[in-house]
Amino acid sequence: MIPSFFIDRPRFAIVIAIVITIAGAIAMTRIPVAQFPSIVPPSVQVSATYPGASSKVVNDTVAEPLEQQINGLTDEIYYSSTSANDGTYGLTVTFKLGSNPDIDEVNVTNAVQQALTQLPSEVQKEGVTVTKKSSSVLQFVFFYSPDNKLTPLQISNYVKINVLNPLSRVDGVGQAHMFGEQDYSMRVVYNTNRLAELGLTPGDLISAIQDQNTQAPVGTIGLMPIGGDQQYQLSVQTQGRLSTVKQFGNIVIRGNKDGSLLRLKDVAHIALGPQSENQIDRINGHPGVAIGVFLSPGANAVATSARVEKEIAKLSARFPKSLSSKTVYNSSSFVSDTIDEVIKTLIEAFVLVVIVVFLFLGSWRAALVPSIVVPIALLGSFAFMLALGYSANTVTLLALVVATGLVVDDAIVVVENIERVMEENPELTPKEAAKIAMSQIQAPIIAIMLVLLSVFVPTAFIPGLSGLLFTQFAVAISTAMLISALNALTLSPALCALLLRREKHHGIMAKILGFIDRTRNGYANFVSRVVKRSVLALLVILAFGIGAFLLSSITPGGFLPDEDQGAFFIQATLPPGASLQRTDAMGQKLAKMIHTLPQVQDVIAINGYSILDSATEPNALFMVAHLKPFSQRPGAKNSVNAVIAKVFQMGAQLKGASVVAFNLPPIIGLSTNGGFTYELENVQAASQQKFDSVLKALIVAANGDKKLSRVFSTYSANTPSIYLDIDRAKAQALGVPISSIFQALQASLGGYYVNQFNLFGQVWQGWCNLTSGNSFWVGSWCPCRGMPRQGLFILVFHAVVHTNMETDEWTPKRIRLSRHFWNI
Repeated sequence: MIPSFFIDRPRFAIVIAIVITIAGAIAMTRIPVAQFPSIVPPSVQVSATYPGASSKVVNDTVAEPLEQQINGLTDEIYYSSTSANDGTYGLTVTFKLGSNPDIDEVNVTNAVQQALTQLPSEVQKEGVTVTKKSSSVLQFVFFYSPDNKLTPLQISNYVKINVLNPLSRVDGVGQAHMFGEQDYSMRVVYNTNRLAELGLTPGDLISAIQDQNTQAPVGTIGLMPIGGDQQYQLSVQTQGRLSTVKQFGNIVIRGNKDGSLLRLKDVAHIALGPQSENQIDRINGHPGVAIGVFLSPGANAVATSARVEKEIAKLSARFPKSLSSKTVYNSSSFVSDTIDEVIKTLIEAFVLVVIVVFLFLGSWRAALVPSIVVPIALLGSFAFMLALGYSANTVTLLALVVATGLVVDDAIVVVENIERVMEENPELTPKEAAKIAMSQIQAPIIAIMLVLLSVFVPTAFIPGLSGLLFTQFAVAISTAMLISALNALTLSPALCALLLRREKHHGIMAKILGFIDRTRNGYANFVSRVVKRSVLALLVILAFGIGAFLLSSITPGGFLPDEDQGAFFIQATLPPGASLQRTDAMGQKLAKMIHTLPQVQDVIAINGYSILDSATEPNALFMVAHLKPFSQRPGAKNSVNAVIAKVFQMGAQLKGASVVAFNLPPIIGLSTNGGFTYELENVQAASQQKFDSVLKALIVAANGDKKLSRVFSTYSANTPSIYLDIDRAKAQALGVPISSIFQALQASLGGYYVNQFNLFGQVWQGWCNLTSGNSFWVGSWCPCRGMPRQGLFILVFHAVVHTNMETDEWTPKRIRLSRHFWNI
């Protein structure tokens, strides 16, 4: 018999318990800490840019070739993409949960390489990036100048050069992404009037820069084979890539007949400026840049956040005097608070169990056995969870809270039965009584364990996300019960043989035990009477069952409840076609209104970015409102839902703006704004207007359903745009190549990426574009050279391009195209 072996050898049982305890203690220090189990499928992000292209062009020339190759990858579940009107393209490929993220990234990279030759040359020059996408936001860190002495351009590039890479290398950080990034760029801004006077086109400037700003290996002097007595071998260097405004300004465009030189500075303004200004970031009104820090899969959120804060503190020692940083949102704070509360509950449950055991057994010696055995079972569970790759999260810790009340039963059964045998047989020693008692309850202990396992183990096989969520619950509680049963057969009887003594109860303890005995006897009498009226008892049980069923049927159901995590998101949208400056002005007004709320601590605004579409849009605004600590805003009136309701009221006061505020989702990564996402697919290739009308009708019907609220969509088919009607026949008749028209338009309206230059130990891009490109309008023009090359120039808008804007008519156009594919 197993218990007898350990009763005779208590040290063996104690050693086993010590090994379990040490393994659990070590696991506790190494196990990842998270709010919930990792149930977000791995995904890979593909990004590309086609400067100056519309969403339709990006969709046709970038999305189609890439997605033809990416379709059908190993373990791929689905993919979705967004082609935006600023020329950006984003594709997210989602894979099966449990697949290797590194292998997934390699597979996507290989597919992208196969499609690379089919992409436009401008896209290839910009590059197509493939990265593992981390959807678990750890924190937002904002960098700004409190005295406004530093410009966003200076802040952005200082942070990129000195902060972004160190944060990306922090252990546990999956990605550090900068919002509102403004990379340094050599901006060559020309004036069409000046170019026309000199007989130049934008292509002439581009060719001159490409020719004279290049890096070439010159060679080496003195390499073998060489004749004579060569004493030195020296590398030859010369001016390659340019790096300063002065050097770019001295680029020679052409030589004049009088021997003078026409340089780039004579026809263009050259400055070190931002590569793009598609976003404007602000914190409490101060401009700057925000960095979103994302957690790598399986990392410890609390420990990673501490390492990030330590790294920022280290880097801030070298910050310029006018640069400051502030952590606006930190998800680990809520995780820490949640885990602390669960641990507190766990401790309270354990203490309560010990007190109850002591009161009912009436002996501190008897109560000592469960007090020793229960922690061992709970600690041992951590070793199993770490070995299986699980984390210490709300689900697993709540499982241990439940297990506390279950695992103590095994120890109580052992102690009570041994005490009973000792009381009934005074001549027996505790060791002998333990052997007799364990021979009676060994089988029941195993049976109890199997019955409890049969209750909890099936929860590990629930299909879908709920099953993934509660698998760790089942494993945590099942391992605790297995260890508890092991202790009940080994350690508990050994401790009882060593600790238990025959005791007589006096005083208050005798009164407590007497009260318990009377209560027990009264309950036994009640049960005996109920048994005699079995029909009535069955009717009562049936009534309770029906009542429980009715209550469960009317109780609202859901995946996970929304919680106050100390922050919430805001998405604001202006009418289609609104400029970034207009969005920024509205954002500052909304931020001031939100700051009037006493519960709000900080507000960061990312103008020009849509969190719901994950795309750059000039008429969109994304905000993160950080609330004050829970201790400073008690009660429901200060909760996040109450604040969100007030923000909705404030948004209704802003004319021309649509403001939506939403709480953080229970599991960041499964969704952006909680609830669920419904995809309406245009499988019949209907027109934009028809598709938009169907969508609006669907939204109206959904909002009319009492079960749904705040149903909305960010899709719009009425974004205004200008259609340039190029008379190709006339252009050819005048000897103007269509390609030269497109190049002139791209350089003037979208900017033209020429090549690169080196500065501050980084590689930056050089761009050509038109003076005041944002005001390029009907009647504006840019020169194109005809054929033959001598002397013929065409005014693009006047002679070649026609536009319906002369009649003040807008051509509706999609500002982005979304594509989705599900591998069913």
